[in-house]
Amino acid sequence: MEWKGRRGSNNVEDRRSACGAKVGGVGGVGVIAVLLIGYFFGVDVTPLLQGQDSQQTGAPVEITEADQQMGEFVSVTLADTEEVWTKVFREQLNRQYNPAVLVLFKGATASPCGSASGATGPFYCPGDKKAYLDTDFFVTMEKRLGAKGDFAAAYVVAHEIGHHVQNELEILGQANEARGKASEAESNEISVRVELQADCLSGIWAREAQQQFGSIERGDFEEAVNAARQIGDDTLQRNAGQRPMPHTFTHGTSEQRARWFQTGLQSGQLEDCDTFAAQDL
Repeated sequence: MEWKGRRGSNNVEDRRSACGAKVGGVGGVGVIAVLLIGYFFGVDVTPLLQGQDSQQTGAPVEITEADQQMGEFVSVTLADTEEVWTKVFREQLNRQYNPAVLVLFKGATASPCGSASGATGPFYCPGDKKAYLDTDFFVTMEKRLGAKGDFAAAYVVAHEIGHHVQNELEILGQANEARGKASEAESNEISVRVELQADCLSGIWAREAQQQFGSIERGDFEEAVNAARQIGDDTLQRNAGQRPMPHTFTHGTSEQRARWFQTGLQSGQLEDCDTFAAQDL
């Protein structure tokens, strides 16, 4: 993905220099990887954390050159999503798109949806219409989850902004309301449909990015599809030494996540991302 020297977004809130650092235990990428796989993807990793003494300090963290570069990358990717969704909303819905703010943090920070940390992974909070991202997650993706490449990282940003698109379309609020009234199994199924739709929306973004900016390089789409496969519920549970349990899935299987991303990529149409109407996910 060609991103260096391109326009960045003004909607990035960088809290990294004010965040506390983790100390003790496995530390660093190790803690983040374990907690991400567990908390964010619904896998019980308690046995992996037993005996660890990881805690949060109030000390400011150092922003390295790599951190700075990743912040610039995220800013450019966010700017691309803003231009893409402004165009898509205008052409397909005849309405205005209101961009999200993306919060960069390192270690931990606060949000209206609760504390954000390495354990929560990237997420979107409808309470303040902000996406939260610890850029160390990209290191975890590459070194622990097997999802390499800058476009794999861009897919993560696009996926979280996909949740903002859902919020703008009032889909997210309706889905969360329905989840609150449903059984655990039914709530998980709704969650899967929400996540797969965000994957499809990220596919629309990728298609438009190629057409609008010409920033897509050979192999980029494959990186995104691989990332979608690596963070499927079944793959994560299997890699954690568990038998996949479909009733616990909250994000969809590897095959589903890759297929819905490709649906958006090939179609470019919002109507084709209606996972809630789909009989077969």
